[in-house]
Amino acid sequence: MAKFITAREAAKLIPDGATVGVGGMGLVGWPEEIAVEMAENYKETGHPCNLTMKQGSAMGDWKERGMTRLGIEGLVTHWSAAHIGSAFAMNELVLQNKMHCHCLPQGVIVNLWREIAAGRPGMITKVGLGTFVDPRNGGGKMNEVTTEDLVELIEFQGEEYLFYRSFPLDVALLRGTTADENGNISFEKDGFINEGLAIATAAHNSGGIVIVQVERVAKRGTLHPKQVKIPGVLVDYVVVATKQEACWQTEGTYYEPAFSGEIKKPLDRIPALPLDERKVIARRCAAAIQEGNVVNLGVGMPTDVASVFAEEGCSDLITLSAEAGAIGGVPAGLPNFGSSYNPEAVIDHGSMFDFINGGGLDVTCLGLAQADVDGNINVSKFGKRLVGPGGFIDITRSAKKVIFCGTFMNKAKLAIADGKVVILEEGTTQKFIPAVEQITFSGKYARENQTILYVTERCVFELRKGKMTLIEIAPGIDLEKDILPNMGFVPEIAADLKQMDGKLFCEEWGGLESALRR
Repeated sequence: MAKFITAREAAKLIPDGATVGVGGMGLVGWPEEIAVEMAENYKETGHPCNLTMKQGSAMGDWKERGMTRLGIEGLVTHWSAAHIGSAFAMNELVLQNKMHCHCLPQGVIVNLWREIAAGRPGMITKVGLGTFVDPRNGGGKMNEVTTEDLVELIEFQGEEYLFYRSFPLDVALLRGTTADENGNISFEKDGFINEGLAIATAAHNSGGIVIVQVERVAKRGTLHPKQVKIPGVLVDYVVVATKQEACWQTEGTYYEPAFSGEIKKPLDRIPALPLDERKVIARRCAAAIQEGNVVNLGVGMPTDVASVFAEEGCSDLITLSAEAGAIGGVPAGLPNFGSSYNPEAVIDHGSMFDFINGGGLDVTCLGLAQADVDGNINVSKFGKRLVGPGGFIDITRSAKKVIFCGTFMNKAKLAIADGKVVILEEGTTQKFIPAVEQITFSGKYARENQTILYVTERCVFELRKGKMTLIEIAPGIDLEKDILPNMGFVPEIAADLKQMDGKLFCEEWGGLESALRR
């Protein structure tokens, strides 16, 4: 039976040198009150120290809360995650070579917990081949001090695969909504079902301990058994939070019942986007989708595609999904990314990546930060800015159609007027360059039957037979003046080069339904 303790008592239970697993996204699943006490106890006593932290998604609010709480030299010395951009203090230690750091694909991490729980040696997958996670390209190492190999290139039945090794887990550090007196944990106020069960099982079966922070306590026997997401037989300690700020539903919202499925929010309450380059790009992405498609939307500009569907009254013609586990509804953007308004179903994080990696997605729309002559994309590392791939590597490897979207140049001042693009001031940095700094998507490893598009407000490219090919140009844009001089390479020009639909650049569009049903 689980023991109820304080957050400070929980911090003191974590041994020096322990491998600690956390699960969730943003502030979902993050045990903020325990993390604060870990940092305070370390400052006072020097313990716990030399920890190895393992996480899947970005954990925190990009400010003070989250993994960045542990960014004190010596507290954590090894860090493995899919996304490290939101933990600024930890990130700085990586940049200074004061912390070992690997970035690995999100889907691999959240499902590796299940391999550990089941006592298997690791995971074999094609996810990561040709990217910076591939041992031939660095093996996911994010700085000079990181030398340990976590990924191995293997051959199985005549084909290349990557092998991600299992490891023993000493501590599971988790969060739920409610614990009953027996330590059974529910997630009813969360927007999705994180990988807490897999992490708890991995720690328990490794001989480690499981600590769960919750918001409230219920009498034993009162939780509906199907609401219990982590059974009490796996839970050693429960911490009941004393502060509301330790129990936020997302990084930007304490509680939105439309995320947790308790109400359905009218979609007309979601504000329409202003007519600018972002809206044009989102519309063009939406036009590349077909009726009945299951669609994943990435963080940032891709979430604008959901707003376009809502504005055009076409949300019911496709199924939008979020990588954290929501199917249907409208995925939320930052600061609530990972949750969805009005989801039809919510499956656990690991099961969603089973669906993704097995080819269940018809289309994904993801960000475009850097692209190169081979069609490679970088969204994970930019000089001293370390981000990580999140679910980008898993999703782009497996979706049938991949749409990368972003503005053509960084910091260009643009206007959308009279049905065309007007460049007021040219950008300062090229996005289409000879070679990306880090390969988060490998054009060379794209599957033969995949459609790969690169959508900007000025033009659209397609990866055709391994070559970046210009297939559309926006009204008001000159190829020789506005595109080619602002690229680091010369793309192929399609023989049937078309003009982008001028209606995309007008205040009212109204063309999405016909595009979906083409």
